[in-house]
Formats: sequence, C-alpha cells, structure tokens
Amino acid sequence: MNEAPAPHRRPVAYKNQAFVDSSDARPLRILSEYLEPLHHFRYERVRDTIVFFGSARISEEGPLGRYYREARELARLITVWSDSLENTSRRFVITSGGGPGIMEAANRGAHDAGGKTIGLNIRLPHEQLPNPYITPSLNFEFHYFFMRKFWFAYLAKALVVFPGGFGTLDELMEILTLVQTQKLEKRIITVLYGSSFWKEIVNFDALVRHGVISESDLKLFDFADDPESALGLLQDGLTRHYIEPGAPLPEPERETPAIARSRD
Repeated sequence: MNEAPAPHRRPVAYKNQAFVDSSDARPLRILSEYLEPLHHFRYERVRDTIVFFGSARISEEGPLGRYYREARELARLITVWSDSLENTSRRFVITSGGGPGIMEAANRGAHDAGGKTIGLNIRLPHEQLPNPYITPSLNFEFHYFFMRKFWFAYLAKALVVFPGGFGTLDELMEILTLVQTQKLEKRIITVLYGSSFWKEIVNFDALVRHGVISESDLKLFDFADDPESALGLLQDGLTRHYIEPGAPLPEPERETPAIARSRD
C-alpha cells in the first residue's frame, strides 16, 4: 500500500517573497510605501514638516559651499524655534530627500539642535546612501518617486528651496503647481533661497509677460539670501497660518494602530 505524499504548505501570500516581488503585487508595494512611513510618523508624533530641497552635488567646501553652510544653519534655527513652541507633538520637523549635499546640510542642522529630522531617500541606479544625520526611525527609502513626492507634500507646511538641478526644479514646480491649482487645501510657505541663482535659472517675470502664469502666482513664494531672513519669512507665515488662534489645526494624532503593534 502506497503512503500518501507529505502535504506541501505554501506560505501565506504576504510572506511569499516571490509573489510580493511580482508585477501582480505592485499595488501592495505602493501601499506599503504609504503605510510604513505613516506608522512611524504617528509613533514619533510628527504633526507637520518643513521640507528642504536642493542639489546633492553641493558640498560644504565646494564652490557653492556657502549654501551648504547656510542650509545647515537655517535648519538649526528652525529646529530651535520649533522646539520652543508649546505643543505635545513635534511641529515643523526638518525633512529632506535624505541624501548628500543640501539634503545632508538640512538634516545636519536639525541634528545640531538636538531635534528629530526626516530623510525621504530614493533608490537610484547610482546608489544614493542616506546621510548620517537622519533620525534612524525617520529614515525611509522609496522605490516609487511618486510615493516619495506624496510624503514631501502631505505633511509639509513650508518649503525651502536651495540651488539645485533637474530634481530640485521638478520638486519645486510640482509643489507650486499643486498650490496654484488648489489641489492642496493648505498654504505651503515657500522660500527660494539664493535670489541671484533663482532669478537667473527661472525667469518668472517672463512667464508673466508671456501670459503663461498670472502675476498673482508670483505671490506663491518669497526670496531669501541669508538664514535670518529666511527664518523670519517662515516664522511669519507659519505663525499666521498654523499657530495663531483660529489657524487650522493639524491632523489629529491617533494611537498607533493595533495591527502595527501586534506580531502579525
């Protein structure tokens, strides 16, 4: 009499790595890049952010080194100010793309002040390693650019844009477009840092003259050329729109979901 073959047990779907890596499971991978950061932001009580954009190629001692040093100082000043506010959660947390250059400078400045700081890194063909100044529990790596951009915009109450290349221009213009078209139901205080750079790279007045943007669109951002001036613009805008009595409250904090706390 032949014995019955031993039963073969397949792994449950979410533990089946071959399935998770397949094209059919792409929606799951996209969703994970939303849910995992959300879990950590709630656990760390992060209410909102100030996002720094700028070139990964700017080093502290390079030709544009002043921008690295000033980004670091501005992030430090913002963090000191934010930590002085009366609140039970973390407000206006410095956030960057998590890599080198201006991104490193921003995280480093917040780290200098003893604050939490976020890095939203992206996996690229040429490895972009996270800089060492990001708070470990707030250090994320994304596969999908659009999910990374979502997290830049979703919690941001302010944006500081230092000189940069294609990536910086893309990120800046996407946020300005969302604000211009009222796809964001909030005000994002936007500061372009380095007026001579930005006015050479983007001729905003010409865009108005040619009729492809409105003159009122120029009010969507301000220019700054030193950390103190940029800090003043941010403090003024954030106080009026998000701190003063009557300003909209941030998204309410919630308990970390039980499913995230369990072993399952």
